[in-house]
Amino acid sequence: MKEVTATGLTVNEAVEEALKQLQANRDEVEVTILDEGKKGLFGLFGKQPARVKVTLIQNPSKIVHGFLSEIVEKMGIKADIHVKQTGKVINIQLSGDKMSMLIGKRGQTLNSLQYLTQLVANRYSNHYLQIILDAENYREKRKETLQQLAGKLAKQAIRTSKNVSLEPMPSYERKVIHAALTEFKDIKTYSVGEEPNRHLVIAPKKRG
Repeated sequence: MKEVTATGLTVNEAVEEALKQLQANRDEVEVTILDEGKKGLFGLFGKQPARVKVTLIQNPSKIVHGFLSEIVEKMGIKADIHVKQTGKVINIQLSGDKMSMLIGKRGQTLNSLQYLTQLVANRYSNHYLQIILDAENYREKRKETLQQLAGKLAKQAIRTSKNVSLEPMPSYERKVIHAALTEFKDIKTYSVGEEPNRHLVIAPKKRG
C-alpha cells in the first residue's frame, strides 16, 4: 500500500502536496490528519505546519486493467480492454486482432490469464473478488459446448455404470456442468482436486 506524509501551511495544502507526490486524485486516497498546524502569534511566532498522512486506495479494476495491458503488450497483441465491476465480480472483455492467441486451445490460455488476474486483483482487495475474463464472446460459445458435452457424458456414465472425469476447468465452468445435469436423476456430480487443477466427476448413482 502506497502512502506519503506531507506538510503545508494548511491541511488542504498538505493534502495537495501529498496528491502531487502520489500522482492521484482526491477520491483515490484516504487522508489522516496528523497535525492541523498552528498559525502562530501574528502569523509569525509559534507557527507550525499542518501534517497529513495520505494513503493511496488501490482500485482492483484499475490494477487488473494495467496488469492485462502489460501482458497482452508483451504477447505482441493489440487488444481493447473493458473492465466493469459489479459488487464482488469484475467482468473483463477483450477485443481486437489475434484473440485466438489469448483464448488458446479449449480456452486454456484465457483461463490461465483469468486465474492470474484473479490472484492480482485479490492482492489489493479487502474482500474476495471473482474475475470473469472473456474474449470475443468465447465464454457464451464455451457454455453451449459444455452443456452439450455434459449431456453426452452423463449418458455415458449411466450406460457404462462408471465414473467419468472431466478435464480441469474453472469454477464457473464446473457450475455450468452442474446446472446442465440437474435433470439427470440417475447421476451425481462433484469436484475433486485443488485449483487450478480442480475437475468435475460425473458418477452414476448406485441403485437399490
